Amino acid sequence: MTGTQIPLILDVDTGIDDSLALLYLLASPEAEITAITCTAGNVPARQVALNNLAWLELCGVNGIEVALGAEVPVIQPLMTTEETHGPQGIGHAVLPTPNQQISERHATEVWIDVVRSRPGEVMGLVTGPLTNLALALKICPELPHLLNRLVIMGGAVNYPGNTTPTTEWNIAVDPDAAKIVFDAFSVLPADRLPIVCALDVTERIEMRPEHIAALADVAGSSPAERIDPTDALGTRSQASNAVVRHLSDAVRFYMEFHREQDQGFLAHMHDPFAAAIALDPELATMRLATVDVELAGTLTRGQTVADWRGMWGRDSNAAIVVDTDPAEFFRRVIDRVGRFAREVG
Repeated sequence: MTGTQIPLILDVDTGIDDSLALLYLLASPEAEITAITCTAGNVPARQVALNNLAWLELCGVNGIEVALGAEVPVIQPLMTTEETHGPQGIGHAVLPTPNQQISERHATEVWIDVVRSRPGEVMGLVTGPLTNLALALKICPELPHLLNRLVIMGGAVNYPGNTTPTTEWNIAVDPDAAKIVFDAFSVLPADRLPIVCALDVTERIEMRPEHIAALADVAGSSPAERIDPTDALGTRSQASNAVVRHLSDAVRFYMEFHREQDQGFLAHMHDPFAAAIALDPELATMRLATVDVELAGTLTRGQTVADWRGMWGRDSNAAIVVDTDPAEFFRRVIDRVGRFAREVG
């Protein structure tokens, strides 16, 4: 490690909740983002890369490589979800066109170079489909041993899916990649197994209008930031603080989507939670299990199945988050991102 910092490679399909995850990491002094690699998922991969460049530029951050990765899954056709995240993946927000450029290197090259250059140090954080990591593993099979640890946002273990009745989005987009990753990381000791943040817990991370209001207050933004469920669809923020304004516009879209799905006027913040766990695993209670991915089922392709009791006779290959304190998570988000927004305007 470099001092007290945690080097991270961030693999994303940005995405509204990926956007807040990025802001959380930028706001966290212990996080050192070594690179951002982009895969197709919520929106196409090139749009993902542009979204990350735009957020970095808005925040005045230079020097973080943003690399384009897989534009299609390993085998199956790509599906994206603009109805969930908006036409550009950032809800109602319209970020300035970035001046910074997408890296000339492919994401798989970045993954391999980063972990080889700092063996045993780097934390991998994947908040999108696992395609880039699966491709990197094909080239560099020793990658699991080179990482410090891997954190995955994905799967639904003892919980209904959000894409099909049995599947979570990130795994459903590329189940073949997910199986490659879970199989490859099964060689590690228990304390270095991938940490899996599945829907079982991430759907308890419910961001509500009052969280955005509190974050804006910390940022010193004016006027008071209020997202009201009675507002007209697509109402835009008038916040003086640019980070607050764009984040509010993005999250409002996500809240409107969840309401349309009869889940309430809220936003499930899956990816920021995974980011927080990457920096502080003590925020979660975890339980070891053996995870496999269904590839052949006509109704269940992409389902993550966990063997909690050793019935398969195989060693555990994942530490699954089974509990957390959502209030503490949001306290950290409000404090960190609010202060960061105040600093960068």
